[in-house]
Amino acid sequence: METLSPRQPATSQPAIRAVGLEKRFGDVQALCGIDLEVPVGSVIGLLGPNGAGKTTTVRILTTATKASGGHAEVLGIDVARDPDAVRDQIGLAGQYAAVDGNLSGRENLALIGKLTHIRRSELGPRVDALLDKFGLTHAADRLARTYSGGMRRRLDLAAALVHHPPVLFLDEPTTGLDPQGRNDLWEVIDQLSGEGTTILLTTQYLEEADRLADDIVVIDGGRVIAQGTPAELKARLGSTVVEIGFGDEHTAARASTLLAPFAVRPAERTGHSVHLEVVDGPRELIAIMRTLDRDELEPLSLVVREPSLDDVFLSLTGHRAEARDDEEAVESDPASPVADRGAA
Repeated sequence: METLSPRQPATSQPAIRAVGLEKRFGDVQALCGIDLEVPVGSVIGLLGPNGAGKTTTVRILTTATKASGGHAEVLGIDVARDPDAVRDQIGLAGQYAAVDGNLSGRENLALIGKLTHIRRSELGPRVDALLDKFGLTHAADRLARTYSGGMRRRLDLAAALVHHPPVLFLDEPTTGLDPQGRNDLWEVIDQLSGEGTTILLTTQYLEEADRLADDIVVIDGGRVIAQGTPAELKARLGSTVVEIGFGDEHTAARASTLLAPFAVRPAERTGHSVHLEVVDGPRELIAIMRTLDRDELEPLSLVVREPSLDDVFLSLTGHRAEARDDEEAVESDPASPVADRGAA
């Protein structure tokens, strides 16, 4: 069976390297000195909320926009000085499928193959292999505009792989997919990694980074605020998570105030639930239940678990990964007037 990607070239240098990347969109500072180093053949997860700088970083590394400061290389090639050479080595699947709806799935992939100068004798088998791998053979000759959102996303990723790129950028590739579609795409990413492709993955799905990434870089406000393996980041939290559900918001609010002294950081209340992080889980849990009983507050549910990446992100940034901010439109909307000026 044909592999989806080639082995990486033998080299001791990182596949992706960025030093002090900065980007300004008018008066908005989108990146404030991002440093990245991605070893060949590894998967790095770039985590952050909308507006944090993830897509801007990817756009610079893939030559779609120029940095305002700093330096970046892909496989040792300077992205600013030799963008054409960089494009020959990379594949990109963005947040929105960039396929031509007026062409069939097969025609979309064949067109990419011709544009990337794949030999005619190789192109047909390559297209067939990708259609099969992404479960699109049955729809290969239908116009892409008739595809579902998940099918268009799979076709978009297939298009990014036509020319066997050794480095692949995936900008929130599973956004909008149902759980089965997401799992299918995860399997493909695992296979690509196993075959030696270097992958930079941006995502807001914490479980996605935990599942796929060898290393995770957390960015917020255009800055790197943490880096490490998923296990290392979770170990930093050093606490047990206790989640308690109540019958109404008023009771949950009272419980949140009463239980605040047990938490290593401010308790978080969401609707009817209270979220606490405690150092000594078993001992503190007994004291928590005694406190609730003394004040006649009866919980409806109780969950005790080890910290997740979502807990780590919350502790690092003060908000959940899905939080949005005022810079989101600048970073993610290509039609934004400010973004247009930055890319000009």
